[in-house]
Formats: sequence, C-alpha cells, structure tokens
Amino acid sequence: MNFDLSADQEDLRDGIRALCAGRFTSERVRLGFDQEMHKELSDAGVFSLRTDGFSWADSSIAFQELGRVLVPGPLVWTHLANGAAGCEGIVTGVESWPDQSEAVANGEHRVMVEFGAQADTVLGLSSEGVVCFDAEAVRRAPQIDWPLDPLTPVSVLDEFPAGELFLGPDAAAQWRLGGAVLTSAYQVGMAQACVEIATSYALARDQFDRPIGSFQAIKHLLADMAVRAEVARAAVDAAAVTLDDLLTQDSAILSEVVRPVAGARVLAGEAALANAKGSLQVHGGMGFTWEMDVHLYLKRAWMLNTVFGTPTQHADFLAATLTTTSG
Repeated sequence: MNFDLSADQEDLRDGIRALCAGRFTSERVRLGFDQEMHKELSDAGVFSLRTDGFSWADSSIAFQELGRVLVPGPLVWTHLANGAAGCEGIVTGVESWPDQSEAVANGEHRVMVEFGAQADTVLGLSSEGVVCFDAEAVRRAPQIDWPLDPLTPVSVLDEFPAGELFLGPDAAAQWRLGGAVLTSAYQVGMAQACVEIATSYALARDQFDRPIGSFQAIKHLLADMAVRAEVARAAVDAAAVTLDDLLTQDSAILSEVVRPVAGARVLAGEAALANAKGSLQVHGGMGFTWEMDVHLYLKRAWMLNTVFGTPTQHADFLAATLTTTSG
C-alpha cells in the first residue's frame, strides 16, 4: 500500500497546519475550548469534510494536524454528527450509553460527559443506534475539575436523561469505527509533535558544554519515538483507507474493517502515551512544570486512551481474532 499523500492531501495538510499555527497557539489552547474556536474550525471546514466530499483518509490527515497542537474540544463528535438531522452546533457524546435499567444493574449511578456545558447537542451510542439526549439537562449538570486533562471539562449527571433514537445500529457501528480512526489520527499528531518538541529541546539544552541531543541515550530515545510515531501513522492511514473502501459496500462486511481500526487504535494510543513520556524524560524536571506544554500532551494521551475503546480492549480483540484464525 502506498502511504504517500496525494497533491490534494498535501494541500489539505498544509492548510490545516497553517490554520493551527496562526490561530491555535499554545497560549490560546491553554484557555480551553469556546464558541469562537468552534466557529473558526467550522468555517475552515474541519467538521464538514466528509459531507463536503472528502474521505475518511482526508479527515484523518486533518485530525493529525489538530492533534499536533492539542486543539481542544469535542472535535470527533462534532465531525461525526455533521450533516445529521437535528445535530447543530457543538456536539459531544458518550460512546456507550446504556439504558437506565442496565446502569442500575451494573451499579452505575452517574455519567460523565466531556464538554457537556458547552454542547448544543449530546449524543450516545447504544446497541440500538445513535441516541440524542436533552442537551439542556446536560448543560445544567455540575462540572468537576478533572486532573486527567485540565483542558477537557467534564459534566457529571446523577442519572441518565431521556433520549430519542434517531439513527439505527448500522450508523452507530460506523460512528464507532470513524470515531476510533479520528481519535487515533489525533493521537498520531500528538506523537509526532512530542518527537519535534523533544528534539528541539535536546538540541538547545546544553550539559557538559554539549547539547544533550548529542548523548547516545537521548539519541536512542528520540529515534524510538520517531519510529513509534511513523508506525502509528501508517496504521491509522491504512485503517482510514480501509474504512473508505468498505463503507461504500454492503454493511454486512463492515466487520472486515474492525481489525485494522483496532490495530490503529492500539498503535496510536501507545505512540501518543509513550512519546509524551519520552518527551517528558528528555525535558527532565522542566517537563513537569506548568509552563511547559509536555505535561499537557501526557494528560491528553491518558484521556484519549479512555474513549472509543482503550488500547487494551482493542489489543484483546486482536488477540482473540488471531486465536480464532489459528484455531
């Protein structure tokens, strides 16, 4: 498979990268997500790429660029819901939203919704399909300080609000796959940025009258990070292309795309987390300080590894498929 970008994809990548460099500086990202940020992304076409005729592969390229600068917000959900009837403005969601009886049976009495206070539309994915919930009830819910990622505000509901099913199970299955691909793409961008940030610091930071990047241990660490990010990128690109190919065919073969998506989810999740830790190690004590961006990448990597399936869950799925195949 050829993983080189086409000329149009390079233009898309460069356009989103220029937008991020000009509008989403570290100082602005640290202020968090707001209506103005949503409007700028919407005006740039980030959320309407697929409804405008672009592919999942193209959308993946855009999300890799967003991940490089840690653009905050419910970007994946807003992208997934674009063009769906009744899904207006800022969209957030919960990928697994059981009904009330299931929640009580499992001992679950609360639900956490990311960016619930900012959302105009709140969705959930269930076995029956895509459900739309009362966004006003979610906006009224209290928010908590979530140390896992300070740039991702969380609303906590004591009970599941009433919802209305508006898309069927096939749509929910496609959204799960698309959400996993876009989340993984975002993490690839994070992994690549961690390589660049760590390399830049290693070349600028002197120790014993030499840049620390000249030390063999640092070289090996940076090389491992670079390889990890590139392998993850190839896996995510392959998953996005496979998703494009199979979603144009009968939904009965949708299961064929689950395996490459799971592989991409594992590699991207591990690359984002390991590279954030590696960058933190290169920075030393400086990396732990609030003034440096490194810790924000680490916290976002932890947070994103909890959505659209954890890397462990996807790894277990892949292991089960290998066992089935070998048997």
